[in-house]
Amino acid sequence: MKSEASTPQAYIDQLPEDRRAPMQRLRKVILNNLPEGFQETMNYGMIGYVVPHQLYPSGYHCDPKLPLPFLNIASQKNHIAFYHMGIYSNEGLMTWFQKAYADQVPTRLDMGKSCIRFKKPGHIPFSLLGELCAKMTVDQWISQYEAVIKR
Repeated sequence: MKSEASTPQAYIDQLPEDRRAPMQRLRKVILNNLPEGFQETMNYGMIGYVVPHQLYPSGYHCDPKLPLPFLNIASQKNHIAFYHMGIYSNEGLMTWFQKAYADQVPTRLDMGKSCIRFKKPGHIPFSLLGELCAKMTVDQWISQYEAVIKR
């Protein structure tokens, strides 16, 4: 569900009551763990964390006017979504996450290419997602992105 909110806090404020607290907590976990250099913004109608143009002037290859996306969170119709481009493009990070998830979370992992879906907010493994956020720096993400795009 795409939002017209212009700020991350406005996005959270417009959510249904049962989604506000988990989304606010998820946002806080990301901000507390994401390495320096990523910038919080609104993009694609979601809360996004991007590599700003001042660090990566080329921008996103699909639309160079946009900063390079890395992570998004969204309250969708039937779930809370956590989109992490690093696990989509880095097999080692994906393997680590899948194993850590299985070891720490009693529910089955519901995941697409870069999207991790949580149908019940009470099942969100906040500390594990914080650990995932901390695993890739801006420079590592740019290198990973360029390696994948130039293939």
